[in-house]
Amino acid sequence: MDKKHILIGFAIGIVTCVFGIFLFITFFTDFDFLIGIQSMKSDGKLGKLITLGAILDLVAFGVLLKMNKEFMARGVVLAVICIAIFTILA
Repeated sequence: MDKKHILIGFAIGIVTCVFGIFLFITFFTDFDFLIGIQSMKSDGKLGKLITLGAILDLVAFGVLLKMNKEFMARGVVLAVICIAIFTILA
């Protein structure tokens, strides 16, 4: 049961990060979502874009802790760790 909650938290963390990337590209660039990602990748700024998207994971983490969903919050932390590793490798 706990592994299921951690997996749900992991999914929440990844979706929240992608949503944060979408919001950043939509509001702060003149590009569409996919074109913005390709443009940032060609400029070598994909890691910075992913890091900005991961800021919303803090909000998800805080909300899950407020709702006493500790195992889901652990999943969000696991997602942030995986995102950080991906950012280092990208």
